[in-house]
Amino acid sequence: MSGYKCYFCTKCDGYGCIGELPGMGGVFSSVNFIGNCAAWKKYYTEEMETTPLPPIRLAPITGGVENVGYDDEAAFYFDLIKGASEAGFLLSIGDGYPDSKIQGGLAALQQYGKTGAVFIKPYPNARIFERIDWVRNDAELIGIDIDSYNIVTMRNLVQLEQKSAQTLKAIQRYAQMPFAIKGIFLPEDVELVKDLHPDIAVISNHGGRIETRRGNTADFLAEYGSVLQSHAGEVWVDGGLRSRADIAAAKRLGAAQVMIGRPCITALLRDGSSGMQQLYRRLTTQDNMQQAK
Repeated sequence: MSGYKCYFCTKCDGYGCIGELPGMGGVFSSVNFIGNCAAWKKYYTEEMETTPLPPIRLAPITGGVENVGYDDEAAFYFDLIKGASEAGFLLSIGDGYPDSKIQGGLAALQQYGKTGAVFIKPYPNARIFERIDWVRNDAELIGIDIDSYNIVTMRNLVQLEQKSAQTLKAIQRYAQMPFAIKGIFLPEDVELVKDLHPDIAVISNHGGRIETRRGNTADFLAEYGSVLQSHAGEVWVDGGLRSRADIAAAKRLGAAQVMIGRPCITALLRDGSSGMQQLYRRLTTQDNMQQAK
């Protein structure tokens, strides 16, 4: 096994891997990654200690070789999906280049008899339709990563495009299942949700890995969550969620589900499936709420 690209920091808050892309870091010297992790605390209140949590879903993750440090892409997906499923996380798979990324995630779902949310990169629609056909029988929902046409690690490799409401509506019609748009982080993205009325609107800046505006997902949810709720079936959020308190804050701000990415990778690399089980318990226990205050 080659060297992992996670430094196993005591606290995963963006400072240990600043700017490392490929790798576990973020753009703009990881300022949005760091901001995501820090911002949730200001929305915590004492009465949230007993707040029931929303479902916690594994974020869609690809790049097991270039970003994580696995020797083999397929092995990463099989380990990640197995560990997340056994721990209690709802599942997602992502997309990427080459096609083996989405196909590896799909094979892992099939191997363990699971379904998951499938998030597809914003290719031209004909290629997206092909991907929908690949995953249709194993997908709970189809989502489009609307912001990732500008992701640093992909934009020079394949043709991705900024999606309009019209092109997204065509995908929504073709999918014929619950439909999500992920990567909502700009005011114009909110206008897109108003026009599209997706089943799920996912606030995300790819964990601070997309060259978009500076900011964090907690503040964006606080500002736009109620508007998004009025034009989408549900609002989900990811980015910087590290404790039960953070997740409770996300629910208070209107998130029906949250998604967790880097902590799942770190737990898997450190302790395998048992590490992911420990992470899930830590994210959902009352003791962790007290520690996070």
